[in-house]
Amino acid sequence: MVLIGGGLVVIGVVSMIMVSASLTSPIPSEVSTNPPAEVNFPAPDIQLHDLAGSQVSLDDYRGVVILVNNWATWCPPCRQEMPILNTYYQDHDQEGFIIVAIDAGDSVDVVANFVDQYSLTFPVWLDPDSSALNSFRNNYLPSSYLIDRNGQVIKVWSGAVTYDSLDQHITPLLKD
Repeated sequence: MVLIGGGLVVIGVVSMIMVSASLTSPIPSEVSTNPPAEVNFPAPDIQLHDLAGSQVSLDDYRGVVILVNNWATWCPPCRQEMPILNTYYQDHDQEGFIIVAIDAGDSVDVVANFVDQYSLTFPVWLDPDSSALNSFRNNYLPSSYLIDRNGQVIKVWSGAVTYDSLDQHITPLLKD
């Protein structure tokens, strides 16, 4: 009995320390991310509709640097990275750069409310049947694809991005 009681006391103390540490640890100001993977393949021919119902295509942005972000309104890391994407876009939209956020399956009303709530200023497209996800052969959300001015996908992020990562990997392309 003494051994069992002692074991329970040790477990209780360790649990209290772990809970205390988790309550006092700082909450990160940005989402964490892995560095993007280096790739080299032609951007897929994606044709979808924007929130106004107009047909849009990646070819509409030939000659500019494009960050395609596949996301959904119900995805917590997607929601967390949207303010970061919006800030980066606003800082660089006059430099031949565009973000195209492609929502994976939500209704137009849900997406429009999300865009209003987050005050997003970049184009948002609807992907009701996951054709964009299928085009990139990646169903992970969020996922982002950096497309150079020549239409080549050159970097891929799986998971949420940070401002620093965007700045490190996209900004040098904007100076070319």
